Amino acid sequence: TVKHLFFSSQQEEKLNSINEAFLSDPQYAEEEDLASKLEMFKKKYMEFDLNDKGEIDIMGLKRMLEKLGLAKTHLELKKMMSEVVGGTSKDTISYNDFLNMMLGKRNAILKLILMFEGMGKEQEPKSTGPPQRKTFSDLP
Repeated sequence: TVKHLFFSSQQEEKLNSINEAFLSDPQYAEEEDLASKLEMFKKKYMEFDLNDKGEIDIMGLKRMLEKLGLAKTHLELKKMMSEVVGGTSKDTISYNDFLNMMLGKRNAILKLILMFEGMGKEQEPKSTGPPQRKTFSDLP
């Protein structure tokens, strides 16, 4: 829809300006390929269903994980969110929170899931069509 497109481009502008701020942040001056990482993180963030403030809420997180085949309980989702936002009782993940998680030293569960999912995409070509049939000889 037109509204959605407008929202996304406006949204992207906002994310771009946050990326700019990270690029000039001395804390990340040592980070290799920071610009391309930020671009990649921005695309990943925009894959989530964002709420009207452009943040990831618990439903957006739930849907994203379900798309990845990782359904989580409400409690697990809340724990994942509090890990990202640093234990505060915020119920959304902002883009700043997201970048701090992806670039930070702490290994939040969500970060590990997204990194793992990203690596899997690059290495193995997705086979289209039905999965290979298993035979008895395939069993361990």
